[in-house]
Amino acid sequence: MSDLPPKTDLAALPYRPCVGVMLVNADGLAFVGKRIDMRGQPDEGGVYWQMPQGGIDEGEDLRTAALRELWEETGVAEEHVTILAQTREEVLYDLPDDLIGKLWGGQYRGQRQHWVLARFSGEDHHIRLDAHDPAEFCEWQWLEPAQLPDVIVPFKKRVYRAVLDAFRDLI
Repeated sequence: MSDLPPKTDLAALPYRPCVGVMLVNADGLAFVGKRIDMRGQPDEGGVYWQMPQGGIDEGEDLRTAALRELWEETGVAEEHVTILAQTREEVLYDLPDDLIGKLWGGQYRGQRQHWVLARFSGEDHHIRLDAHDPAEFCEWQWLEPAQLPDVIVPFKKRVYRAVLDAFRDLI
């Protein structure tokens, strides 16, 4: 059940501005983290993994937001990242009905995301999931990009396919 008042028109809610980061290493593998709120859950169907993403602060430009989110969620510093590209258009997704009203204070129906492709030039020890409190991820791995839609929650699969299509030739 939603925390919203019963007369709220969910379709009228705005989308939350967000940035996502597809971080790839020299081998062309993509970073994914297991959400900390899924710690201890069996990885049935692999739907607990995601690429770094988060809200864009008021007045923040896309590059700054991407590097901030990457730092907060992975501990990867700007010195170990080269931004290669960004999506031309935003990718929108709606939350499932059972999540609207529970996330982001019930203010949004989903997210409008810009994605950036970033090359990681550091070593694996430069990835520190505990760099920010609270942590977003409890585990991480490098994954073949083609596998990304298989490890994300179902309502974001279309987003991950769009990100792959946008960045495929640059990975």
